[in-house]
Amino acid sequence: MMFIPNLLSTESGSERVVKARIIVVEDEPDLREAVAEYLGASGYDVVTAESAAAARTLFEAQSFHIAILDIAMPGEDGLSLGRWLRSKTQIGIIYATAAGTALDRIVGLELGADDYIVKPYELREVLARVRSVLRRVPQPAEPQPAKAETVNRRFMNFGGFQADFDGRLVTGANGAVIEMAKSEFDVLEVFLTRVNRLLTRATISEAIGFVEDPESSRAVDIRIMRLRKKIEADPANPKFLRTVRGEGYIFSLPSGDSN
Repeated sequence: MMFIPNLLSTESGSERVVKARIIVVEDEPDLREAVAEYLGASGYDVVTAESAAAARTLFEAQSFHIAILDIAMPGEDGLSLGRWLRSKTQIGIIYATAAGTALDRIVGLELGADDYIVKPYELREVLARVRSVLRRVPQPAEPQPAKAETVNRRFMNFGGFQADFDGRLVTGANGAVIEMAKSEFDVLEVFLTRVNRLLTRATISEAIGFVEDPESSRAVDIRIMRLRKKIEADPANPKFLRTVRGEGYIFSLPSGDSN
């Protein structure tokens, strides 16, 4: 395992700039070290692991903003490790898949991945994907006084649900938290801030910071499919998140049903 120190973290007075922490889980030593060195030189704190077992040990000891997981590793594969991570944290997950393995990419997205890269890849592409996902990953913030937090917190009700944009969670009519992956909440927030407006897949991809490629439309569809299972009484006949055939999606809310 190798640790690349944060090159750009600074402190000014009482303000500390916190750089994103990234873990690269890859069984190919040369590739693992190349990615770590490149991201480290770009200003991120980077830790590496050669296997899922080694990564689990690191995850138990510290937190990360993004995990870059190779899917095809000996022993426990990246998909299994990602499923375990998603059950515990909102960490951003980027899967690395071999060329031509579209099934792995689809399964990864269904498990809550935020993005993927296809091997062999250029290091500049890895950096672009990391930056894209970081725009959607909750960032650490300085604690705020409880009163100010309550006053400034943004909520929106739809049907029997309430979305807490700052806490990034959704609760049902009984107050129970609806388990939702970060990528699912990203899509929901796009729709809730644009209710009753037709949104194309390209518009949704751009709003959530996706790097455009031929698989982006499929990725959006998968996220919407998962989201419907969480908020629709009948996902096959959605009340809120409707498909406009050949054009995109629209989040329908009668006037007065949100605040």
